[in-house]
Parts: sequence; structure tokens; C-alpha cells
Amino acid sequence: MDPKATRHLVSLAIVGVVVVAGTACTGGGDDGPRAAAGNFLSVFGAHRTDEAARRTDSPQRAATDIDAAFSGLRATGMTATTGRSQVTGDTATVDVTYQWALPRKQTWRYDAKLAMSRTDAGWQVRWDSTDIHPELGATQRMSLQDVPAPVGSVNESDGSTVLEPGTVMRVGLDATTAARTGSVSDAATRLAEILGRFTPGLSAQAIAEGATAVSGNYVIATINRGQYDQVSDLLAAVPGATTSDQADLVPTDPTFAPDLVGQVKKQVATDLEGKAGWRVLSLNPNGATAGVLAEVDPAPSPSVDISLSRSVQEAAQRAVNAASRFQTMMVVIQPSTGRLLAVAQNALADKVGPLATTGLYPPGSTFKMVTSAAAIGTGLAKPSTQVGCPGEVTIGERTIPNYNNFSLGEVSMQKAFARSCNTTFAKLASEMGPSDLASAAASMGIGTDFDVPGIPVDSGSVPIEPALIARTEDGFGQGKVLTSPFGLAMVAATVAHGSTPVPQLILDRATTVSGPHPDIDPAVVRQLRPMMREVIVDGTADRIKDQGEVFGKTGEAEVPGGSHAWFAGYRGDLAFATLVVLGASSDNAVGVTRDFFTALPPDFLD
Repeated sequence: MDPKATRHLVSLAIVGVVVVAGTACTGGGDDGPRAAAGNFLSVFGAHRTDEAARRTDSPQRAATDIDAAFSGLRATGMTATTGRSQVTGDTATVDVTYQWALPRKQTWRYDAKLAMSRTDAGWQVRWDSTDIHPELGATQRMSLQDVPAPVGSVNESDGSTVLEPGTVMRVGLDATTAARTGSVSDAATRLAEILGRFTPGLSAQAIAEGATAVSGNYVIATINRGQYDQVSDLLAAVPGATTSDQADLVPTDPTFAPDLVGQVKKQVATDLEGKAGWRVLSLNPNGATAGVLAEVDPAPSPSVDISLSRSVQEAAQRAVNAASRFQTMMVVIQPSTGRLLAVAQNALADKVGPLATTGLYPPGSTFKMVTSAAAIGTGLAKPSTQVGCPGEVTIGERTIPNYNNFSLGEVSMQKAFARSCNTTFAKLASEMGPSDLASAAASMGIGTDFDVPGIPVDSGSVPIEPALIARTEDGFGQGKVLTSPFGLAMVAATVAHGSTPVPQLILDRATTVSGPHPDIDPAVVRQLRPMMREVIVDGTADRIKDQGEVFGKTGEAEVPGGSHAWFAGYRGDLAFATLVVLGASSDNAVGVTRDFFTALPPDFLD
């Protein structure tokens, strides 16, 4: 017979351990069997084995079977209700409904019959294994088995999987074994050398101290299967070295945004475990399965989707990797949704940490997007307003020069923006109120606090500045203004979208937005766009004008020891910010961005 045909109704309700005697009609006019059955079930359900067994005609066998049922099911309790009884002379049957309380708040409910017999002392249970379950053989026992749920995966927005169920290897050291066959210190030294290529910073002394401080195995590092295959022979030769595999989410491509994917894994790992199922088996004395008495299928967790795009991430990663002399990074956001499509850093940046999203730097002339927004929003100027662009300008006690002291004379603010006149925007900032720059920045995403599940971010800060000279320096991104590539990408995304999008990485995890975040005036955005387009067509980023309709702003931020190269903007539904730390000319950041666009699939932005 198909074991599935024997499965019984499963209820997921949580039950107590009190036996409730049901009311039902009896056959033969004798209610004694049902009352006796109820008394037996009451002590059986309370797991008072000896009392229950004494109410049967085979106490020793009943006690063994009752205890085996509780232990085999790992039950925390049992309730039962009696139903109809059928009496035939000195024998009877009583209908029973059992409810077992199983681990993890699961419940197993099924119907059975108790065989009863009349004695001089009254009715008692005529013991048989079927009194516990109608399909349990005379020498069989019940056993609960857990059925693990399939672990979900993590997929990026192009549809490929970036994290999937797999195994990792835990490598450890048993000091007792190492000391018996050699030296704990020697074993620790060798393990630090072997594992150091995968886990930098391992200390032989720390390994030796940790291993001798515990009884048994001391876990040193967790490595993936590919890494283990490279060193398995070396590990096997180290006295006391231990290895064990462990189920885990593993990356399908270790080179795909490894730090970011690792952050996502920490966030979602427990959500991908699903809900385990279970089955109750009948086992023969030799432990072989005789049948399946009940089964609940596991409920797999749905896969998790993240916003990263494989094609965008890989294009950005190739672009920043090519700029290997300096810390180089890029953030790409989809303006229409706020989804983070790429967060890329080269190896030099990775050594420091998540600089692309949390590293704060002066933005230099890219901040003129914010200064222009403040000027337009306050009515101080508009793109066509004629403004001065002298080679240098003195405001208070501060003299601000243009790059190489270039001068354009009287030009439109749009032209001054495209050619990046420091003097123009320093003068405009000097004429603003103390909070105008900070308010404009907040309306474009800088200074707002974004709690994005799965990734640490810091948009930066713009102070409310009553001091004239400090505000003047802030106006061209050289004062106390700080932002990250993430923050500057948010500015570009705001201009592209018309309002500040809410950034997101894990698609079913909402981002919390706090701090100042006023809405930007749509009229400001409409006037900023042609200014950013002219930077590409006839300005400081004309190197990238062959890459479609790009809008942007370059920047070179002077710092001790050199200057940072910036470029931020958007094309279609991609907003970006690129930073080359101490990369000097902003043209270097433009070049990295151009490499990014050329690495995208040919029809990606069509």
C-alpha cells in the first residue's frame, strides 16, 4: 500500500494536555467501556505511564509502548477525546481522537479505537499497539522525523542567483590531539600560514591560546568549498587540525560585489530557512521504516530579491578595477525606484571598508548642483542670469581662485556651471542665508538619514553656516561640506527623478528615512537639467559626450596631499557618482564613468 494513503488529518492548532471526554451515543446500553477508556486516556495523556498501564490487561507491554510513543514523537503532551462505544458481550470498542503536541508547536491529530474487555473488577483496556495508532504493528514503534525546508536563494534584479544553499568548511584545532602527536604551537603556526591566504590577520599565538583554552575543537576559520579544495591536503598533514562541513548560503560568484553580498547574507539568512516539515514513521524492531503514519510537507521560504543588477554591477566593477593606482569607487542608483543597481570599489578601497557608501569626502565642484538649486530656489539666480566669472574673487578675507585662474567674464549661470567657475558659486553662496545650502542639500538627499537594510550608508552633511567665509567655501564644495559617493548619487538621482527617491537594496525590506528631507521644487529640477547637460555638451565632461544623453557635474576637491576627482550625473534611468581618491583632475573620474558606460550591454539603455 502507498504509505501516503495512510496519512491522517493534521491540525496545526496548539493544544493543552487536559483530556476532554466527548459525548456520544453508545451501543448496547453500557457506558462503562467509554468511562474506563476516558480514565485510561487521562493518565496516558499526562504521561503517568504506570497508572495508565495498570488500567490495561498487559501492564508491562503497555508501559513500554506508552513510553516509546512519547519518546519517539518527542511529544510535550497528548490529549484525547472519547466518542462512540460499541459493546458486544464482554468486549467493546471505544472511538478515540488523539492529539499529540509535537516540537515547534506542531500538532498531530488522528482517530483510533480502544479495545476494551470486561473483568470482575470492571472494564479495562485490552492492550494492543493499535490502541495507540490503528496502523501500528505489534512490535513497531512511532518515530518523528523532521523534514528540513529547502533554503531559499538571493537573486539580483537581472534574474541570476547570487546566494544559494551550499556548504562551507569550518577549520579548527584540537589542542589535545595536537599535543599528543606534536606541538600545539607548531600546529597553530602551520594553520595560520595555510588559512592566512583566505583569512588575513590570523595569529598563530591567538590560535594556540584559543585552542588550549577550550576542551575539544576550537574553530579557527570558515572557508568555502573551493578554498578548502586548494588546501585540504595541507590541512590533513597538520596534527590536531579538524574540518567539518556546515550548511550555509554561499555566493555563486565570489567576485560579484562580495562585501555587499556578504552584508545582504547577514540580513536575510534566517528568513531563507523556511518552515520545516515533519513525518511520523512506524519502525520495525530493527529500525527499518514500515510505513508513514502522517506527514506535513515543509514550507520553503520564497527567494529574496535584491536591487543590484549583474550587468550594471559588473560594468561598474570593471571600470573601477581598471583605475588601480588610487582608491576608486562608484555608486549607481535607479532614479525612478531608488534601487541600488551597483556599489563598486577597487581593491585599494576594499582594504579600508565600505567607502562607496559611508566614506565622507569634500565634494568639490560637484556640490555646485546643490548651490545652483539653492540659488534658483531662493530666487537669487536662474540659468540665464548673467553672473561674473573672474579668475579670482575676494570675499571677506578669503580669496577664491578658479582652476589656473581662468576667467570667462560675464556669462550665464548655466555657462559658469558648465565651465565650473569657483568664483561664481562662491559669490552666490556668500549672498545666501545661513540655512539655504543645507536646506537645498537635504532636498536632494545629502544630510538625510537613510537606514537601508543590507548596506551601511551615510549621505553626508551640510552645516547651517552663518559665517560668511565658511558659507562661501561651502558654495563650491571646499568648506565643511562632506558627502559620500552614495550621497552624491542621490543628488543626481533627485535631479533625474524630480524628487528624492528612497534608496533600497533588499526589495522586501523598507528603508527608514529620518532627519531633514524637504521636497525639492520641481521648477528647480527643470532648470538644473539643462545646466547639467551643458557640462557634457560644452563643458568639463565633454570626454563622455559620445555616450548618449548624459547629464552631469565634475568636481576636483582640494585636500592635504592632493585633490579628489569626482563626477556625478545620470543617463536615462541610471544615476551615478564616481570618486577617485587623490585622483587629481576630475577628468579621471569622467574616464572611469565612460569606461562604465562602454562596459554596459549595448542595448541596456535603449
